[in-house]
Formats: sequence, C-alpha cells, structure tokens
Amino acid sequence: MESTKKATLVSISVAEAWDAIMANFAPLEPVAVPLPEALGMALAEDVYSDLDLPPFDNSAMDGYALRAEDTDGASVGNPASLRVAGYIAAGAAPGPEDIVRPGIAIRIMTGAPVPVGADAVVRFEDTSEGQSLNAPQLQPQNARAERVAVGSDVLVYVKVKVGDSVRKAGEDVRRGERVLQKGTPIRPAEIGVLAAVGKASVRVHRRPRVAILATGDELVDVNEMPGAGQIRNSNSYAVAAQVTAWGAIAYNLGVARDNLEDLTAKIHRALDLRPDLLITSAGVSVGDYDIVKDVLMSLGTISMWQVRMRPGKPLAFGHLGSGNVPFLGLPGNPVSSMVNMELFGRPAIMKMLGKPRIRRPTITARTAQPLENSSGREHYIRGIVAKEDGQYVARTTGGQGSNLLTSMSKANALLIIDEDTQLIAKGEQVRALMLDWGEEVF
Repeated sequence: MESTKKATLVSISVAEAWDAIMANFAPLEPVAVPLPEALGMALAEDVYSDLDLPPFDNSAMDGYALRAEDTDGASVGNPASLRVAGYIAAGAAPGPEDIVRPGIAIRIMTGAPVPVGADAVVRFEDTSEGQSLNAPQLQPQNARAERVAVGSDVLVYVKVKVGDSVRKAGEDVRRGERVLQKGTPIRPAEIGVLAAVGKASVRVHRRPRVAILATGDELVDVNEMPGAGQIRNSNSYAVAAQVTAWGAIAYNLGVARDNLEDLTAKIHRALDLRPDLLITSAGVSVGDYDIVKDVLMSLGTISMWQVRMRPGKPLAFGHLGSGNVPFLGLPGNPVSSMVNMELFGRPAIMKMLGKPRIRRPTITARTAQPLENSSGREHYIRGIVAKEDGQYVARTTGGQGSNLLTSMSKANALLIIDEDTQLIAKGEQVRALMLDWGEEVF
C-alpha cells in the first residue's frame, strides 16, 4: 500500500492478514548449539547414525543367557537344570571362556552382551534364583544373597523361545541410517536419539530475537501502585511470556510515552538490538494519541492495518529501518494483544524457528450455550473445551470484553465464529483453536 492513509481505508480478513504476514517470514539461519540447548528447537540438518543401535546383541533382562532348546519341556514340576558357567555384567565384554554350550547357562545383567552360543535369556524370576507365580517362592530381597554360584546348577521353570529377552544389534537403527529429518522439532525423545548417535552438538534454526515495546502515558510498571488514570503495564509481560513460551528470545523494553520524541527514541533502541521481529502494543487505533503508526511510517513502511476480527481489529504490520525489520503493531487492550499474538505472532515465530507445523490445532466442539456475533467480523471467543460423554463440549469463560484479562487466563481455546455467521445455537458445532491440551480436554 502506498501510504498509511490508504491502509486505513482497507480492512482485510483474518485469512488475508495471515497470508500477508507469513509471507515475510522464513526459517532463520542454522547455528550449532550444544545438545542440551537444542530442546524446543528444530533441526536444520538431517541426522544419521554413526553406529548400529543397539551396537551388539544384549540382554533385555537380568537373568541367564542360554540355548532355548535346553528349556524344551521345562515347567515347575519338571525344571531344566543348567550348569552356570560364568557371569557377564553390563559394560563388560564376554571373555573367551564365556561360551554357551548344551546344558550351560551364563548369568547376565540387563544391557550386557549376549555371549556366543546363547540365543535367549530367561529372567531370574523364572529360575531357582528368583521368584515366579508358579515357582518355589524366594523373597525378592534375598535374590542377591541367594544367587547361584558359578559352577553350580540353576533350575529353569519355563520354556523360552529363541530371541526371548534378547535385543538384537541394529534392531532400532542401522549404521548410516537417517534417524531424524531436517525440520524435526526437538523434544526430550529427540534429545535421547541425538545423544545415542553421538551428536554432542547439533545444527538448529536459531531462536528469533523479539523486541517488545508498550506505549502509553497511562502505564506504570508492575512494581508501582497506579495513580489516578493509570494502569499497570501487563501487555509487555504477557507478550514477552508468550514469546518466551514459544521458543524465542524476548527483550522487554518497557514503555514508550505518547510523544514522538520518546517513542522514536525507544524504537531506535529496539532496532539497535537487531531483532528479527519488533512488537509494539497500543497506539495503532484512531485516537488522538495513537501515534505509533505515524512514527512507524516515518521509520519504515506499513503494509497492513486493520483486520476484520474481534477482538484485535487494529493490527499494523510492516518493516522498519535499514535492516527492514518486520514489526507487529498490536492493539492496547490486553486480550486483543494476546489474541493477535496467538493468530499472527506465534506462527511467525514458529516459522522462524523452522517448525514444520506453525498453526495450533483446531477441533470442532458442541457448544453448551448460544454464541452470538453481531460485529460482522471473525469473532474469537475465549472458551473452555472439555470432553463430556465422549465428545468435545465448549463453553465461554464469561464476559468477553477485550480488557478482561482474567477471561484469557481461564481459557484453553478460542472459539471461532465466521464473520458472516451471527449465531451458533446451543448444541451446534463450533471451531475451537486450542491454546492448551490440558487434562480437562481428555
């Protein structure tokens, strides 16, 4: 758009705004980070295994390595008797004498290499060393004291099959196999896989740097008691918490006052941080002191302003400074600010992080009450979704004023009413953008 004034004449749909904003973001450049720091990030490389996993046949149980055929016909009344020829602990390699021949068993610990000649492991509980439901009972705490000595016989009370309790080399991963694909989000399970294949450091898309600036003469900090006409600055803290929760680095720059000099100086300070995204709150509406858009326009370009949504209609997007830094100009009401961040800020951050899925999940739920929309805009209602009698049921959190921040804290979803829908009757289906999948959902 050619100017801010032209932008004020155009109000676009949520879908159009989403497409326009997302077109400006891409995964950030890869960086190598130590493995523990990669949690929550996304891989910027394919990862291949440098060895078989497991690297050798090993025991899945504490027990005895043996030949399965030596237990043919074994039972409580007719146990198989095998001579104990050795002992292999986890972390030890079998010696040349640790060979399982007919009538021989070797005591073995979980994770220890399976010796030559053995094709199965029987657990202690199914031998005279341990306890089984059908075997003569030994007290579990006495198992170590009663262990069968090398050179003595152990009784096996069950028949085992070839492969029982043996983890085969490479059954999880083969050497050279791709174990994780570029773009994979790194959860604790992926950390475990990366450690198993020797990735002490890993290449990921770096975390976005997000500068956050609230505006308004009425704002005081969280540790101050508001005076007449003042309120505490909750927006900066809420937005910074959202940014941090989503995996980016938040820089809370506090409050800029409603004058050109202070606002311009604070925005320059924000740009000096070389952020990947600058977020302002308030000052993008049509009030006498809504000067943020004017300052932003003097420092860059505004390509979008006003979205047909409720709450959060005043939403500016553009680029600032010589670095062409993208910015989101959020409304001042706290709920509007947080909803805009959910719809546009979070996907932008997910995209910069290189995540493959940048949208939150949306489900359908049966509404427990009528939901009205007289605004002519796409309406996002703070709601609670829970599972009742096997189906999802949605309720509002109460009052929906954009200043009612506690209604956001009660919500686990945003219930969506299309801009051309005026009423969703009780019992009908409503789309729910899930903010949280807590226990109440299941």
